[in-house]
Amino acid sequence: MIKKVLIAEDHESTNISVQKTMEELSIADPHYVYYCDDAFAKVQMAIQKGQPYDLLITDLSFEEDANVQKITGGLTLIPAVRQIQPDLKIIVFSAEHRAATIEMLFQQLDIDGYVRKARHDAKELVTAVEAVSRHQRHFPRHLTQLIKQKNTHDFSEYDIMVISRLAEGMHQKDIPAYLAENKIRPSGLSSLEKRLAYIREVLGFSKNEQLVAFCKDMGII
Repeated sequence: MIKKVLIAEDHESTNISVQKTMEELSIADPHYVYYCDDAFAKVQMAIQKGQPYDLLITDLSFEEDANVQKITGGLTLIPAVRQIQPDLKIIVFSAEHRAATIEMLFQQLDIDGYVRKARHDAKELVTAVEAVSRHQRHFPRHLTQLIKQKNTHDFSEYDIMVISRLAEGMHQKDIPAYLAENKIRPSGLSSLEKRLAYIREVLGFSKNEQLVAFCKDMGII
């Protein structure tokens, strides 16, 4: 059961929102810090006192100010606190929406939950804390949807090259010349259009701009 919680968040308005969430969860004494160095120090001190935290809720990005920090963000805070308290539960509460980054947090940093700062995030944070307290992971809904979409199409090297050119601002009509120049086949405009249309249809997109944005979010390009 989650009883002792530390929240690392540098935006005061978000901090107030998280406080209300903690009240809703009946967590009597949550602790709040605005800096990652302070978060690490609190985790360390709690361990020394024999009263370790059950859960850390942290943002990824922290604005720099006159108070220079050794630990500058969540990406470095998470492995730092895990090194001194491996069993600490961690939920990331961030505006980051790129699926590739969120997947990395689960796969490489082994976080327990992710909540995106967006509409209805307070409700989702409650759900995430409840899931973590049951020793379950909480995956954001939009990530699950993106992964399902990604798994419906196996992107080839050709697909990635074409979509990368679109992402760089190259017009679709100019890509065949690029493909021909680099001896990449098929290089015809008709073949290119059919391939892009097929990928968009499989993934449920109507525009190349949507396809490009999706591939960036998923870390495909």
